[in-house]
Amino acid sequence: MKTERLTGVLLAGHKGAAVEVAFDPAIRWSVPAVRLWPGRHGHRVQGRLNGIAFESAVVPRARGFFLLVSEELMQAAGLAVGDSVQVTLQLHTAEAGRRPGPPSPARSRRSPRRPPVTP
Repeated sequence: MKTERLTGVLLAGHKGAAVEVAFDPAIRWSVPAVRLWPGRHGHRVQGRLNGIAFESAVVPRARGFFLLVSEELMQAAGLAVGDSVQVTLQLHTAEAGRRPGPPSPARSRRSPRRPPVTP
């Protein structure tokens, strides 16, 4: 999997710090997003932030894509919100072997809508 290099600014967000990623990982890496936790899909990634190795995720937010940066990573790299950062990024090795395929039967089936029950 190709390593991407980017320069960005560490941004504050309502769910922690992040760096904007200027590409859609699903298109760039030809791998669909996965469920990261309830209510959030994205791509598990690994790389280096100002030389410090990390594992994290790239998630869609506000019509863009953002690398989530933990408080621990910020401290290890000596960073604060507003600082410029150098990032090398690649799909996490656990995800790199995954290729797009047909949707699983459980995901493609929709339960029929039922009208509300009125007494």
